[in-house]
Amino acid sequence: MFAVGLTGGIGSGKSTVAELFAALGVPVIDTDAIAHQLTVPSGTALAAIHAQFGDVVMQADGTLDRAALRRRIFSDKTARRQLEAILHPRIRQEVEQTLAALAAPYALIVIPLLVETGGYREMLNRVLVVDCPEDVQIARVMARSGFTHDEVKAILAAQAGRAERLAAADDVIVNMAAPEALRSQVATLHRRYLAFSTTPSP
Repeated sequence: MFAVGLTGGIGSGKSTVAELFAALGVPVIDTDAIAHQLTVPSGTALAAIHAQFGDVVMQADGTLDRAALRRRIFSDKTARRQLEAILHPRIRQEVEQTLAALAAPYALIVIPLLVETGGYREMLNRVLVVDCPEDVQIARVMARSGFTHDEVKAILAAQAGRAERLAAADDVIVNMAAPEALRSQVATLHRRYLAFSTTPSP
């Protein structure tokens, strides 16, 4: 299966780009969505997170207090690594199983921390980065999520820098223009990936 890893900083527009690929019939595997499913009450990671971080990250009804966990991991690198050690192997297993079951020319895997973890490189044929300036990211996240400027800056500080992401990219989508321009970039890459996926390896 030809696999494209989609990444970008928070607020860059990864979800919008993924939706445009999905509209073209491309299977999209979203690692954030998998992480969410792993941490609902029936998810396989919730008990391990509770055991690692204690009642402070749990709600009274037994669900995960996502805001409390977010505050913890973005203020403590050790805590962030502990959470990643719980989630990443489980997410990867789900990605591998989903990929193996697909019948399509290629699949798009949305991996927000692709550059930071480096954990999926060997299963990817291309890395696609959605890019925009940091001030645009901050404005978008504040508008959509209600986070403060400092909260968004803390999240950005925990992510790879813009230059580091671009250095890892095989392809780049610039998400600054009108929706039609974004759709055009996606359509161009879709044709490219279809061609790559049907070209025999040397």
